[in-house]
Amino acid sequence: MNLIKGLRTLLTAGRGVVVGMDDATAESDPVELFSSWFKAAHDAGLYLPESMALATSNRDGKPSVRMVLLKSFDEAGFVFFTNYGSHKSEDLSENPHAALLFYWGVLQRQVRIAGRVEKASDTESDAYFASRDRGSQISAWASKQSEHLGSRAELKTRVREMEKRFKGREIKRPPYWGGYRLKPDRIEFWQGKANRLHDRIIFSKSGDTWSAERYYP
Repeated sequence: MNLIKGLRTLLTAGRGVVVGMDDATAESDPVELFSSWFKAAHDAGLYLPESMALATSNRDGKPSVRMVLLKSFDEAGFVFFTNYGSHKSEDLSENPHAALLFYWGVLQRQVRIAGRVEKASDTESDAYFASRDRGSQISAWASKQSEHLGSRAELKTRVREMEKRFKGREIKRPPYWGGYRLKPDRIEFWQGKANRLHDRIIFSKSGDTWSAERYYP
């Protein structure tokens, strides 16, 4: 974090406790509200405001959670990318329902998002992979994500092999790597307030329509 971002973060600290949320209405758009909060987190100078916890579970209901990065979002859903052989992908193949959590402590804000997950299109995954730096593209080919690794030296060897394989060539997306889109049916906005009298508003989707209600903290 550079000096300017650091100063901006300090000036932003605690702002969320002072400024509350407007009352939700049936006409509120949770995706637009998320966009506003996401921009505020970015403008505050926070490091990787796109970081989010992704919670999944397998067919037996055994949960698992890890941090991933949000790469895009719109009315259709929230998109992240991964190896399709990873633990998270195995969970999603068994149980396509998942949840996301964003927490921006400086703003005293968090957003919880739940819904069904589906794979992004090949076209979308190809486009994002092409936008990655070459080192990240090599890593996607070198890593057998979530499989046992004997030593770090083994990983470095695989990286060198891939660098040699693709030397002077365009790197295409591996067939086992791509995107997922979580299509939300529930989005909760939480705003920290003094004396733990927090604001908490939950949007629920029925068909194409969102409704909003305020809850006790």
